[in-house]
Amino acid sequence: MKFGKNRFTKLELSTDGIVRLVALILLIGAGVIGHAFADQPKKPIKVLMVGGGASHDFDTWYKGRDVEILQEKNFAEVTYTDNTDAVLALLGDIDVLYLTNNQPFKDPKTREAILKFAESGKGLVLGHAALWYNWADWPDYNLKLVSGGSRGHDKYGPFEVTVTDKKHPVMKGIPAKFTLKDELYYYKVDPNGAGIQVLATAKSDKPESYPSVFVVNHPQAKIVGIALGHDGESHNLEAYEKMLTNAIRWVAK
Repeated sequence: MKFGKNRFTKLELSTDGIVRLVALILLIGAGVIGHAFADQPKKPIKVLMVGGGASHDFDTWYKGRDVEILQEKNFAEVTYTDNTDAVLALLGDIDVLYLTNNQPFKDPKTREAILKFAESGKGLVLGHAALWYNWADWPDYNLKLVSGGSRGHDKYGPFEVTVTDKKHPVMKGIPAKFTLKDELYYYKVDPNGAGIQVLATAKSDKPESYPSVFVVNHPQAKIVGIALGHDGESHNLEAYEKMLTNAIRWVAK
């Protein structure tokens, strides 16, 4: 009988060990799941995306693809417009303004409201065409929001992007280097502007490299510039998709 009692004790200890092991597995699983969703916002980020203008297929790559990227898994709630006259009425109920357009903002009140949106500490993402010197009659846009801009670019073709600030949240999960086909913008900093923090550079076979992803040192707003984005070679690239969602998330905080 003593032998049987010892056997029962061993079985009891073994069962206790199994219970602890299962509990440990559940805790580890919860941690993994929690980490997977740690970057998801508690509620969708409200984004106003403004597109439209010349030389780009805004409907396909911004209204279509970028909206799809941002609304995946309820990450963001995106309103897209190519009517710049509609922007003024939409600014009051958003977290992030995502400008991709090169068509003009003709209404002075809309221009002033965009500058005030930034001054209030809200977030902006400036994509591709919006990093150009588009509007000679609105110099404050490039001076205060872009801190410079581009007046030219390489012929559409392949070039290499190199991450220069791996620790910045916008570059989280982005390869240290990647190649794509796009228009390599000759972005240059305006010395009279707030300046920028370069997160990634772009370089073709020419000697000079240019800022490709950067943060504008605006005194109040969080502003990210992404010079990539001419067509599907960018918008369908995993690095671009991740960079865009990272940028929206970071400026929304």
